[in-house]
Amino acid sequence: MLISSPTNPRIKSVAALRNRRDRDRTGSTRLEGREELELALRAGVRPHTLFYCPELMARDGSAAAVVARVRASGAEVLECTRGAFEKASYREGPDGFLAVAPVPGVPLADLDVAPGSLLLICQGIEKPGNLGAMLRSADAAGVAAVIAADPVTDWGNPNVIRASKGAVYSVPVAAAGTTAVLEWLSARGYVLVATTPDTEVLYSHADLTGSLAIAVGTEKYGLDREAFEAAALRVRIPMAGRVDSLNAATAAAIVLFEAVRQRT
Repeated sequence: MLISSPTNPRIKSVAALRNRRDRDRTGSTRLEGREELELALRAGVRPHTLFYCPELMARDGSAAAVVARVRASGAEVLECTRGAFEKASYREGPDGFLAVAPVPGVPLADLDVAPGSLLLICQGIEKPGNLGAMLRSADAAGVAAVIAADPVTDWGNPNVIRASKGAVYSVPVAAAGTTAVLEWLSARGYVLVATTPDTEVLYSHADLTGSLAIAVGTEKYGLDREAFEAAALRVRIPMAGRVDSLNAATAAAIVLFEAVRQRT
């Protein structure tokens, strides 16, 4: 099937998934970009639908192989003209791949992690780009799961998917209220580590081995009182300049990779 009209109902339906209300209603989200799609496929994701545009795809034959792989997974595959595809896309310079896929994540109660794992807790993070960057770091560090506590945005936000390069599908993710997250961690024997400037303990001097959950809050306010007081360990990253805080995603990456260093 070839979609040539930018007003085609299928184009409108995938464009509507930019809105959280439509993502929540359908349980689906937009997975745009070849790199993101390939990572999701490697993680076992089965897209519902693939919209593709040969005019925008690489001409070396490898892009056609990705289309064939998606078709073989049982997904509906729809070819689009450039005009129709660009109407559905919101990227500058799209590469011709746009899939409709299940919203990532599982209920917190269904999250299964092995004892001794390293987790990342993101509390109240507002910017999808920060969540995406944290997911890329978590994927690289081998984190067992990333949990959003009191999330402001959803894991299916297209900007989270884009900023994570698709890692939101390769790393197990869940979301819940802060109280529920803290109870879940406590029941499984996890030590909560708070990143904060209000401590003398350097992150590199703390024991970051064992069942550990590193918690990062918003750049403006940090972790809220409930999460901060629940932390058995509070660590800081030394700051030599005049700026008194790091980007939340940067802070998370620094502490995560110190934990990886200690564990290896």
